[in-house]
Amino acid sequence: MNHRSKQSFRIRQRGQGMTEYIIITALIAIAAIAAVTYFGHTVRAQVGGMAHELSGTDATPDINNAKSAAGKASTQGSKDKTLNSYDNQVTGTGG
Repeated sequence: MNHRSKQSFRIRQRGQGMTEYIIITALIAIAAIAAVTYFGHTVRAQVGGMAHELSGTDATPDINNAKSAAGKASTQGSKDKTLNSYDNQVTGTGG
């Protein structure tokens, strides 16, 4: 291998490493979006309840709201998801 082909090989390897890094980052972002989608409402309700309790007011409505949101997230999390179910959910024909 001459000097020029070695340099070209190193550049391709760096590009491949960057591509793998971008794919991993995208997968982590997708997982984070899914977690926020399922649990975001629950977390917001719990934080709201804590804020009410810290201010000395009753947080029962916020706690009940968090329980309801957690139940919905649990139900959605236990369903099998496929591309077909996504298509039905987007078009409004099922879920």
